Amino acid sequence: MSAVAEGDGLAEAGQMTMMEHLAELRRRLIISFVSIGVGAIAGWVLYPQIIEFLLEPYCDTLEAGEQCQLYVRNPLEPFSVRLTIAGYGGIIVAMPMILWQFWRFVAPGLYSHEKRYAVPFIVAGVLLFFLGAGLAYWSIPRALAFLGEVGGDDFTELFAPGDYLGFVIKMIVAFGIGFEFPILLIFLQILGILQYRSLTNGRQYAIVGIVVLVAVITPSGDPFTLMILSVPMYLFYETSIAFGWIRERRARKRSSTAT
Repeated sequence: MSAVAEGDGLAEAGQMTMMEHLAELRRRLIISFVSIGVGAIAGWVLYPQIIEFLLEPYCDTLEAGEQCQLYVRNPLEPFSVRLTIAGYGGIIVAMPMILWQFWRFVAPGLYSHEKRYAVPFIVAGVLLFFLGAGLAYWSIPRALAFLGEVGGDDFTELFAPGDYLGFVIKMIVAFGIGFEFPILLIFLQILGILQYRSLTNGRQYAIVGIVVLVAVITPSGDPFTLMILSVPMYLFYETSIAFGWIRERRARKRSSTAT
């Protein structure tokens, strides 16, 4: 890091007082919540298409001739389910804007050469979230099949809308957040908070930690889902180590060239 770049970063970070930082945080939060609200309106309008999409994994587990229906046990449940779908849909739709507002909030504390990561950060964050959500959607029928079989043949599955859709949404959100794992590790390395050598030395603990974390954040808890999310997260862990190694190697080359 050059003295000029360091001076620029410190000067820019020092332009804002604590109250200005709080005002900026409030502004970013307001924009994020407004974006979620707009997305929630879209989710409310598109509810019939969304509910049909979310029902598909359950329908895939049924045998030919069985009706793919959810059974309402509470007269308020359909309204509650629609609100839930709209709310989570708003968060998903607003995800690019949320990530952008987060970046805009932390950007004043970064050095000028670190700010070039803005677009890759946003694009990678959005793509990884939806990649994780897609993997969750693919794994849901298999998780349902396992959970249905493990109890034996004495049970008949009659899912309520709130229970089933809560399960599906939690799976999608858990996988989406899990796939943000490499972005977090790489971002911490860019900020200088984390070193890739620390990640290398903590491999054995990371494996156990990832498995425990996945078991906590996924609602099904079945071995198939545990493996499907744990393996990519560990690969992401190794990818962040590779990023740190390459970044340090390039920094050494620039330093040797400058001298």
